[in-house]
Amino acid sequence: MTIQVGIIGTGRHGSRYARHIVQDVAGLHLAAISRRSAEGEDQAAEWNCVRHADWRDLVADPEVEAVVAVVPPALNPDIARLCAAAGKPLLIEKPLAVSSAAAAEIVALFREAGVPLTCGQTLRFNPVVRALRRQLAEIGTLFSFSANQRLEPSSLAWHSIPSLAGAGVSIHTAVHVFDALRFITGLEVRRVMAVFRRQHQEILEDLLAVLVEMEQNVVGTVDCSKVGCARSGRFEFVGYQGQLHGDQVHHTLELIRGTEVTRLRPEGPTETIITLLHEWCAFLSGNGVNPVPGEDGLAAVRICEASLDSARKDKWVEIAGAEEGTEKGSAD
Repeated sequence: MTIQVGIIGTGRHGSRYARHIVQDVAGLHLAAISRRSAEGEDQAAEWNCVRHADWRDLVADPEVEAVVAVVPPALNPDIARLCAAAGKPLLIEKPLAVSSAAAAEIVALFREAGVPLTCGQTLRFNPVVRALRRQLAEIGTLFSFSANQRLEPSSLAWHSIPSLAGAGVSIHTAVHVFDALRFITGLEVRRVMAVFRRQHQEILEDLLAVLVEMEQNVVGTVDCSKVGCARSGRFEFVGYQGQLHGDQVHHTLELIRGTEVTRLRPEGPTETIITLLHEWCAFLSGNGVNPVPGEDGLAAVRICEASLDSARKDKWVEIAGAEEGTEKGSAD
């Protein structure tokens, strides 16, 4: 069976989903796209699919069996409501929403409708992140960690518009790191203490630093930014029997015991969207589990929201719903 997919939003990131569906995932077929600008006509011609100027028409299109949404997150709830009502599975690019209330509403809508909901937390499909998950037991009891994702200043205009973006790096960058930490460790974040700064932005934060407490007395730090012209995506874990370090941007992985450093070899670099789409296709076809359940997207948004709340109040903030024990993805 081939699943007919419609994509809402085929800009810079959405076009990646479209090209991978067209070129790399045999079980999916691109039936339609929705893009308001005239460029959508050229894209539809290139990909041999239907173009809808209004995304609502795409959801209503009887040829579309499942939907991918790659839009500013403030638009996600409206798209989710219509997809749930139409009974169409939805893969929604992270963050799931700009607030935990909106994210919880989305999750509840799909749960009540009995329709599959998947969140595009693509960092968990990075080979280094998956290797960290597999290798973590090698360092014994986990005590602490540090994690970062540092990127160049954003060139997307809507990233500086609160009504579309919701927030800055806390919701668009840290959401990746918090999800990856839950995925790698299998632990929930219990509370956070955070600060943020606006270095190049006037309204939304572009630098965030967070002190994090997780289950089992594990503590660590997270820092995310879009302020400098260099990238990193580093995770460091400290255990009783050693340390495990990896950088998902630079594709490095190291196991440290005493002063001896063993350089490990994660799988070769891969397009994370391709892996996500393959697993999503298998899930929708009844041959696999949901690669990133909506509940995981909700959990990440809750941690981001708590970090922003902490920075504004200058105090520790507990994570609402952490005790619910949401899923953290399937084993490799």
